[in-house]
Amino acid sequence: MAEEVHLTKSDRIKVWWRSTFIQGSWNYERMQNGGWAYTLIPALKRLYHTKEDRSAALKRHLEFFNTHPYLASPIIGVTMALEEERANGAPIDDKAIQGVKVGMMGPLAGVGDPVFWFTVKPIIGALAASLAMAGNIMGPILYFVLWNAIRMAFLWYTQEFGYKAGSKITEDLSGGLLQEVTKGATILGMFILGSLVNRWVSVKFTPVVSDVPNQKGAYIDWSSLPSGSKGIQKALELQSQGLSLTKNKVLTLQDNLDSLIPGLMGLLLTLFCMWLLKKKVSPIVIILGLFVVGVVFHVVGLM
Repeated sequence: MAEEVHLTKSDRIKVWWRSTFIQGSWNYERMQNGGWAYTLIPALKRLYHTKEDRSAALKRHLEFFNTHPYLASPIIGVTMALEEERANGAPIDDKAIQGVKVGMMGPLAGVGDPVFWFTVKPIIGALAASLAMAGNIMGPILYFVLWNAIRMAFLWYTQEFGYKAGSKITEDLSGGLLQEVTKGATILGMFILGSLVNRWVSVKFTPVVSDVPNQKGAYIDWSSLPSGSKGIQKALELQSQGLSLTKNKVLTLQDNLDSLIPGLMGLLLTLFCMWLLKKKVSPIVIILGLFVVGVVFHVVGLM
């Protein structure tokens, strides 16, 4: 029986350092896949010893991957644990590893922005800016040191957490725990992504369906407003009272669609793109197709 192989702390430190460059080869087709594969190279070299095994491992990690660059660390940890168990003979296939990755990246992507971009960075930036505005050279130095200390510590400890959690997942393969985790993570990821469709996908049809004059007194008479800032203030007050900004009430095709089911066209467009992906249409072709269709529809006045 072949001797078991395990990742050392040195291997995991190399992976941790490389994870800071996960955005280094971002592309529109598979997004962070290049940086992801580059990050895992030290671990894959330790676990697999033949050229064929290493090539196969790199190939399965060049699939689509995209999440918040810092929240990728726990996924990296779990993936290293799964690869380690696989290298030691556990029945973990490519689909299981990819399923865990895809299932985790969606929910974690939604966590990273509010935590880092909207909370941690503004707080540190405000503290550093207050020192800098007072002429203290420690302002920019403090920002650089604090931000990178928090960032690098988070990457390391969440990667280690994911690695240990991943090892526990693989302890009960016979009981189907990994399959349940893969299934649950995938369902959760798809749910989160589905809920964000209305926010990320915007389709606006501009053809005018109706153009009806408002009754006198139901709209703002701009000619009667005072000039300058007082006129703007008065217009805002009238608008808050329910007066229309324009003399006519214009309804577009998009207004009618939104009154039925808001975001319906964005959802249909997303489902259509998913269908194309299922038919093995390249994401680059889909992106270019959407660009061309958008330009043509705008030129003819449909969007």
